[in-house]
Amino acid sequence: MGVIGLAAIAVMAVLIWGPAYVERQLNPLTTPAGGWPVSAEAQVLHDRLVIGDWHADPLLWERNLLERGNRGHTDIPRLAEGNVAVQVFTTVTKSPRGQNYSENSAEAPDNITPLFIGQLRPVRSWFSLKERALVQAEALRDMAEAAPDRLTLILTRADLQAVLEARISGQPVLGAILGSEGGHPLEGDITNLDQLFDAGFRLMGLTHFFDNELGGSLHGQGDLGITDFGRQVVGRMMQTGMIIDLAHASPQLIRDVLAIEGTRPIVSHTGINGHCQTPRNLPDDLMRAIAAKGGLVGIGYWQDVVCGRSPADIAGSISAAIALLGEDHVALGSDYDGSVDAPFDTAGLAALTQALLDRDLTEDQIAKVMGGNMMRYLAETLPE
Repeated sequence: MGVIGLAAIAVMAVLIWGPAYVERQLNPLTTPAGGWPVSAEAQVLHDRLVIGDWHADPLLWERNLLERGNRGHTDIPRLAEGNVAVQVFTTVTKSPRGQNYSENSAEAPDNITPLFIGQLRPVRSWFSLKERALVQAEALRDMAEAAPDRLTLILTRADLQAVLEARISGQPVLGAILGSEGGHPLEGDITNLDQLFDAGFRLMGLTHFFDNELGGSLHGQGDLGITDFGRQVVGRMMQTGMIIDLAHASPQLIRDVLAIEGTRPIVSHTGINGHCQTPRNLPDDLMRAIAAKGGLVGIGYWQDVVCGRSPADIAGSISAAIALLGEDHVALGSDYDGSVDAPFDTAGLAALTQALLDRDLTEDQIAKVMGGNMMRYLAETLPE
């Protein structure tokens, strides 16, 4: 075989096996051999909960989520095993090279471009952030159309109610909500927000790991606030019923959004800074201000936000969130498949119910945190 043939084989090997290798490295599981112990009492409680998760990124990885995967944290079969009723699937479109929690430049080379090329995603998504988001949205819609008895896209309050009623009647359908990790897929054009809405998006973060056209990132260059374009976007999101996510927003951007009349933002995936002091967790006073406007805070599962690698560590952060914000403002935000570690995949979610019982939370508090608060918020904020 000639040099060209060998080179072609090498390229194909990278394209076929490279993305899977990267995913395994970036999304490790730290589950012990034999799994985490779950009592019969905890399992019975878990099985009757209505569970929701504000943030997961499996659409980034070009897996058929209708099939149970052998890598990553979540997919439709494992969500069913974990008894999850509603999952927000977030599209990731740009991530700066050398990404960190302290400071990133918007001009840094992008990690997602080579990943999309390596996964052989549609060419139109290789160099357009908007198309990158739309391609991931199309993948989710295609899966919902292929298996409507297992997966349905939630666009309205009526869709949410239909999913919850179906589950009560014994149909294990998962309700999926589309979200965007940052507002940069708008590419500075407000009309693109309507295009994302029409494609099914019902949640959008304003920033991710870098400052963008809407405002400052928690991990950007300076505590920048909202821009004029950002105000336009927030106003249009409120008109359409899209949920504003401040998970990666700078403190000043958060203050600016909260000062806009009628905003009711969430923080989809985070920890509590007073409990786990890391640069990834927002100041406690801002979390209280978000709760005061009727928002929710989703607690993540990974070490950088809960300062540990066990279900007990996640439960500790949830307890701290309840103490800080009240039990009506705390929810789940796993960040599954978001280049983070996790102590269990979504099939093993009952381990968290066990850990919450071990923290002496009441069954009513557990029901609220595991999904009740999220369902109430969605029923009040999704488009009618």
